[in-house]
Amino acid sequence: MATDRICVGAIAGAFGVRGEVRLKSFCAQPEAIAAYAPLWTEDGGRSFTVKLTRGTGGGLTARLSGVNTREEAEALRGIELFADRHKLPNLPDDEFYHADLIGLEVLDTSGAPLGRVKAVHNHGAGDFLEIIGGAATLLLPFTKAAVPTVDLTVGRIVADPPGDLGDE
Repeated sequence: MATDRICVGAIAGAFGVRGEVRLKSFCAQPEAIAAYAPLWTEDGGRSFTVKLTRGTGGGLTARLSGVNTREEAEALRGIELFADRHKLPNLPDDEFYHADLIGLEVLDTSGAPLGRVKAVHNHGAGDFLEIIGGAATLLLPFTKAAVPTVDLTVGRIVADPPGDLGDE
């Protein structure tokens, strides 16, 4: 399920009046986002070089190429930023880019299909896989206990849902 670009951040809005943006980094080291530039919009229609200007409570501020006014910066609010995959670090065997998990088939430990990964969510308490199977949606904690096997080569996840989550 490899993609050429991986989402590494998003523009949270304008900062100041000279075109700076508030930048939310999805990188393990938030400041590393600048090293992956140019960053692209999802459709690949626009790219930006990034110069970090300062940290702000929980985020970063940056100057993006071609963004010179507060209005231009504010117009980019909500835009996700993507880096070319080859610029990103290789991950250890037990870590994955979310984009690589989307679309993978999910089976339970006996081999019965549970569905496919639709999304990966993190609301502060760890990652959850959203699995769509038939009419049911399953939110599965992305832990070693609940997801003992991820095989990107085969395109499959083996899951052991806690309790009776997988019994529907």
